[in-house]
Amino acid sequence: MSGDTEEKADCSIEKSDRIVNWFMRPCFLSLTIGMPFCMFKLLFGITAVRIATGENWPLLVSGWIIIGWAGVDLAMNLARCGLDITGRSAPVEYCIIAQAGRIFKMPYVFLALDTFFSFVIICFMLWSGWITELTKWEAYVWYAATTLNLISLSVVSLYTEIRRI
Repeated sequence: MSGDTEEKADCSIEKSDRIVNWFMRPCFLSLTIGMPFCMFKLLFGITAVRIATGENWPLLVSGWIIIGWAGVDLAMNLARCGLDITGRSAPVEYCIIAQAGRIFKMPYVFLALDTFFSFVIICFMLWSGWITELTKWEAYVWYAATTLNLISLSVVSLYTEIRRI
């Protein structure tokens, strides 16, 4: 009976480890964190361009720079996900800022900085009222990015706590 219990425990731990490993895989992280953050940046840049008038060229230029930033970050996340699925290691980080962090051998510190900027963008969109400037489809993209990001974060947190018990 004791051997049976140990076998079940080993099997349970193995399944648990596979789930934890999935949560840490670059594809999962790209799909649930990186790409939603890219969408927030992209929609922020699009909104800035839309709001900019002919006289507000700094906002217009900033908006296009942010759109470019979001596009490059999205390509990097897609590359990370694709390379992970095919079992290859990625020569790039999740975003431009983390890639710059490689120079200083601190990509995760710079990734945290990018996360901070993404949260600032989210807060700015909400508190400035710019969120109301999104078109219907842009709002759906915003909702989907928010949902994916928050649900995945809570599932990972819940799983981590259950595993800890």
